[in-house]
Amino acid sequence: MKSNKSITILAIETSCDDTGIAIIKAPAREAGAFDILSNVVASQTEIHAKYGGVYPTLARREHQNNLVPVLEKSLSEAGMLEGIKPNNTKTKKLEKILEREKDLKEKLLPFLEKYSKPKIDAIAVTTGPGLEPCLWVGVNFAKALSFYWGMPVIPVNHIKAHLLINMLQDGKIKELTKKDFPAICLIVSGGHTQLLLMESLGKYKLLGETRDDAAGECFDKTARILGLGYPGGPIVSKMAQGGGNGFNINLPRPMLHTKDYDFSFSGLKTSVLYENLKKSEKIREDERYIKEMCKEIQQSIIDVLIKKTIKAGMDYKAKTIIIGGGVAGNNELRKQFAQKVKKSLPDARLLIPDIKHCSDNGLMVAVSGYFKAKENKFEKWQNLEVDANLRIQ
Repeated sequence: MKSNKSITILAIETSCDDTGIAIIKAPAREAGAFDILSNVVASQTEIHAKYGGVYPTLARREHQNNLVPVLEKSLSEAGMLEGIKPNNTKTKKLEKILEREKDLKEKLLPFLEKYSKPKIDAIAVTTGPGLEPCLWVGVNFAKALSFYWGMPVIPVNHIKAHLLINMLQDGKIKELTKKDFPAICLIVSGGHTQLLLMESLGKYKLLGETRDDAAGECFDKTARILGLGYPGGPIVSKMAQGGGNGFNINLPRPMLHTKDYDFSFSGLKTSVLYENLKKSEKIREDERYIKEMCKEIQQSIIDVLIKKTIKAGMDYKAKTIIIGGGVAGNNELRKQFAQKVKKSLPDARLLIPDIKHCSDNGLMVAVSGYFKAKENKFEKWQNLEVDANLRIQ
């Protein structure tokens, strides 16, 4: 990145079922004002709710339908949507890039022929981990825009993006310094539950992860058992409010006392199933029972996440605890984490994103892309690849 100017990044997120595009303008050198020009997300929650989970092929189709409208809205909010006369000289190459994305191609070609190139310096895009069909739509979209507009791309790791969104505080990028390390990072979402040691910005070591279901996945599956619908996390959290203990439900805390940093939540799901089957239909339909069950499910997950994270923080003498991912938007988890870190790690500070930034969105990709841009880690569009199982390094 040139040191004498700011950089404007368009970021694309399609790793699962949210289509996100954000545009940011940030200083090239020292941290300072970080202008969020737009951050638009198209959710597919209602579409997948009837199936109780995300269907990759259906999500892929919806990304193809959503990307161009989301791009148009994002550019419009940023004041970058200007009309031009059609120029078809690049159309043939573009059709080749998008040969596997028929629906996307039919929407993107007319858009590009209608509007001029925006004042964007680079395109950041999630390349993994995630659902492979969904990732490819976003990557091929980024390739097409990069080729047509003539600008570099920045491949972004989805997990790192969930962590680095924490660097955006009060409208500014506030980078971690030496006094903030080591940091313990907890990623907790529908697809991932991982504990990481961050020794410096960009230097990670995986300490532990789930051996089966992720925490968010457990929320979804237990909600389905209780007949509450999808996505499970917000529903269970809402039902847990005011839940009593009249039914004396005691669910296990899987791997709570193991000496490692791994997680396991499939056993909790099974316990909920068995506990539910033992009850009569009348009790299973009793809202008081459902609320108490939700409260216990939520607390079981929170207890395990906090215990493992605090253990890692104490073992590695962490100066910072960083949390990211969709489940980080859970209010009870946020409250209890703040209390526990203050009590057990009084010299450490806790970083959790704004709730609106916890779920998948383009802004977190833009922030991660910004840090890579500062190190001149740009790529040519021809080199972009998808890795659905991408690990953090």
